[in-house]
Amino acid sequence: MKLVLIPCPISENSATQVLPKDVIDYLKITKHFLVENIRTARRFISELKLEIVIDELIFEVLDKDTAKQTILQFFKLHANASYIGVLSEAGCPGVADPGALAVQIAHELNIEVLPLVGPSSILLALMGSGFSGQSFTFHGYLPIDKNARQKKIEQICQEAVKFGQTQLFIETPFRNNALLEDLVLCVPAHLSISIACELTSPTGFSITKSAQAWKKEIPELHKKPCIFLIGQ
Repeated sequence: MKLVLIPCPISENSATQVLPKDVIDYLKITKHFLVENIRTARRFISELKLEIVIDELIFEVLDKDTAKQTILQFFKLHANASYIGVLSEAGCPGVADPGALAVQIAHELNIEVLPLVGPSSILLALMGSGFSGQSFTFHGYLPIDKNARQKKIEQICQEAVKFGQTQLFIETPFRNNALLEDLVLCVPAHLSISIACELTSPTGFSITKSAQAWKKEIPELHKKPCIFLIGQ
């Protein structure tokens, strides 16, 4: 058995542009899947038109609430499977994604883990920022409370200077505008902010400016998937 980590597109209608042949090849021969969302996983596989009978595939949910015992039981029930695929909602399984639990268990059971190449919004954002790619930290989501969020931004800025690290984080898309308002308020003049928005889509962009420059032209980011970065 192999645990195959299968990347998904990070923007709609981009699968044929961003997924390497290896990903498609493994999808054709994999019948068992651990997925963050069964509905979107089925739709993703269906849209690739691989001549697969979707109803013959076996899916188990692996999200942030999934218990380790559930995944252990899935491996046990399907011990004769040649491959078990892990699918995120978008991007690479195991990177800011609950799929890491399946990888952890696979290592414990001495199951070979096979990560496949595909789009990662975190790495694409870092590549497009112009900030250091030698040392960086991904913080995930910042606090929802405005005061706590501003304090976290100030802490992140201090770390960017102290360690020379690029700082990356995300927000729920409907709170993007509020986060950007806090960034332009709290990020000091000697640092810059990079916004990577809707990457790999026709409307996507990756732009780096000073906080002062962003103040002059605040983009509309509401409900758009974004990665935010702070760097020197």
